[in-house]
Amino acid sequence: MRLPAPLLLLLGGVVVAAMLTWILPAGQFDRRDDAATGRRVVAAGTYHRVDRSPVGPFGAAVAVARGFVAAADVIAVVLFVGGAWIVVDKLGALEGVTSDLLRLLGSRGLLTIPIISIFFATMGALENMQEEIIPLVPALLVLGRAIGVDPVTVIAMSGGAAMIGSAFGPTNPFQAGIALKLAQVPPLEAGGLRLAMFIVAVGLWIAWTMVHAMRNRQSTNPQSIRNPQSSIRNDVVLAVALLPMAAYVYGTLKFDWGFNELAGAFLIGGIAAGLIGGYGVMETLAVFVEGMQALLPAALLIGVARAISLTLEDGRVVDTILNSFAAWLGHVPPVASAYLMIPVHSIIHVLVPSVSGHAVLTMPVMVPLADLLHLPRIVAVLAYTIGGGLLGECLSPTNGALLALLAAAGVPFNKWVRFAVGGLALTAAIGMIAIAILSIA
Repeated sequence: MRLPAPLLLLLGGVVVAAMLTWILPAGQFDRRDDAATGRRVVAAGTYHRVDRSPVGPFGAAVAVARGFVAAADVIAVVLFVGGAWIVVDKLGALEGVTSDLLRLLGSRGLLTIPIISIFFATMGALENMQEEIIPLVPALLVLGRAIGVDPVTVIAMSGGAAMIGSAFGPTNPFQAGIALKLAQVPPLEAGGLRLAMFIVAVGLWIAWTMVHAMRNRQSTNPQSIRNPQSSIRNDVVLAVALLPMAAYVYGTLKFDWGFNELAGAFLIGGIAAGLIGGYGVMETLAVFVEGMQALLPAALLIGVARAISLTLEDGRVVDTILNSFAAWLGHVPPVASAYLMIPVHSIIHVLVPSVSGHAVLTMPVMVPLADLLHLPRIVAVLAYTIGGGLLGECLSPTNGALLALLAAAGVPFNKWVRFAVGGLALTAAIGMIAIAILSIA
């Protein structure tokens, strides 16, 4: 059964969220400021009923508009990074570097898949890369056609690999980092095991992607890559365009940079690349704006996706859902509870499709639950990264960035799910084995 177009799917999600605010009882946890993370988090054991606040049709429509405001920093990144990469693409730098790569690999073009996958998995582990990939999809599709792979493979070796790296990356400040702080667990807790999980999970995902690519191999089309006129110029232009990303990774780890800094860096990088590549100021700006316009559909999906969680928050039912799950898990045997935390996190991630927002909401509740069940706190962290960061991010129809990636590549959501579910089952099994080891240790 084919799912509706991404925009219709997300708008339907807003409608369903509004309906839930009329059906479920309203309730909230108390919040407190957390010094370790600098975020406002829920206080475990403080859930209480509050006055109902159902969201009507007009309120749901307003939530869509508010979604764009709430996701403004993410939307700015998509548009500004898109503008910069279109400048690079118009100059022929991407095609030039791609041509060099293909000449280097020769008939072993499929080796591009592990190379690209490892890069994006590493970026995911370092800074939770996802939205930043959306503007790169057109260039990656050109590379995919050149080596004879379909668009599903292109998304798998870029966005999919980044999501795997984000979920299992022991250094990811937006997933494992926040969850560990909220759980008051040392950053290097079970570090060797978590690093092994990352390596094995990325390896399994690459193998799954390679098998799909070989089964669906298309005729190669190296002619889709034009011969570069100036290899040195292409390298310099591409290096200038990549500098903002390198600066962002460093700034994220050292100076708590966010999407606003990344967008500003790519504004500078895109203009600099155009000037170095031979464009004048006016031509550079014109191409930059053209690139932003090309990414407007992706930005639209991200804004509408944010409206779903806003609608649930307006109706005061998110905490009700979380409290119900926590109460249910408290009556299950400890090891079974550890495993059941995974699907619970996956469901919650559909309602709260932000890994940091998800952690802030759930970890203060799940960690005391783990203590009550005599489970190591790191188990609660792993359940969150597997259920929310892995399965939730890769399969949730409310993940605006995922739908934007698929839309940019022309891949239907249901086709992506059919491909991804097997690889995700393999990688999730790695996490479940780790949970079992830690639970019985």
